[in-house]
Amino acid sequence: MSQLRFTTLVEAPLTVAFDVARSLGRPWPRPLREVVSERPWRDVHEAELSGRRRLVHTREFAATGAGTLVHEQVDWQTALPGPLGGLVDQTVLRRRLVRAMQAHLDAYAAAAARRAADVTQVVGAALVDDRRRVLVAQRGAGPLAGLWEFPGGKVERGEAELAALVRECREELAVGIAPQAFLGEVPLDGVVAGGAPGASTLRVWWGRITAGELVAAEHSKLRWLPAEDLEELPWIPADRPLLPAVRSLLARL
Repeated sequence: MSQLRFTTLVEAPLTVAFDVARSLGRPWPRPLREVVSERPWRDVHEAELSGRRRLVHTREFAATGAGTLVHEQVDWQTALPGPLGGLVDQTVLRRRLVRAMQAHLDAYAAAAARRAADVTQVVGAALVDDRRRVLVAQRGAGPLAGLWEFPGGKVERGEAELAALVRECREELAVGIAPQAFLGEVPLDGVVAGGAPGASTLRVWWGRITAGELVAAEHSKLRWLPAEDLEELPWIPADRPLLPAVRSLLARL
C-alpha cells in the first residue's frame, strides 16, 4: 500500500471547511464510497479499482486560531507487484495523484474562504486573572437565562475575529482585553443571524483584562472561578465542551 499526505490551512470555521470539502468531492475519476462521516471532524471514502486495487481517501479537520487545518491522506494499491509495481507507483501514479490533489486543494481553499465570508461566526473569551481564575457570566434573559457562559458574541461582517472579541468584551463587560492563545472551537447547532442551521461555530481564545472595571452590562452575574469549580455550574451547551481546555490552561499558568 502506497501513501501520500497533504495539509491545507483553510480560512474558514470547521463546519464550513467540512461542508465545502464534501460538496467539492475528491479529484479522482472514479466515484468513491463513503465509509466514515463525522461532521465536522473526519470523513473517509474509498474506491475499488481494477485488478483488486483500492484507493482510500481520509480527511481530518482541526481547529486553529488561523482557521481549519485539513489533513488528507491518500492510500492506494498498485496493479503490479514487486519492483516493477514500485517503479510504476513512483514514476506514474504518485505524480498524477500529487498533481490532482494540488489543483484540487487550491480550489478547495479558495471556495471555503468565499463561503466563510457569508457565515456569521461567534467568538468567546476565557478571561483569566493573576490568581488562575477564569471569568464566567450568567445569562439574564432569553431561553438560556440562568445558564453560564464565557463572554463574547457575533462577529460583524468584514470584522476580524479578534477585533470582534475585543469589541464584545468592551460592550458586555466595560473592559479592555488582550487576547492570547486560541483555546478551541465548537459547532453550533442552531441558526445564527439568520444563516443556515449548523453553519456557525463558537471560537474561543483566552485573554487578560488590560483596562477598566468589570460591569455586568448584559449578564445577570459575573464570577471569577478556579478550575475545580467550573463543572458545578449549569453551562450553555456550546461552552461546556470547552471546559477541559480551560482547566488545562489554568493548570499551566
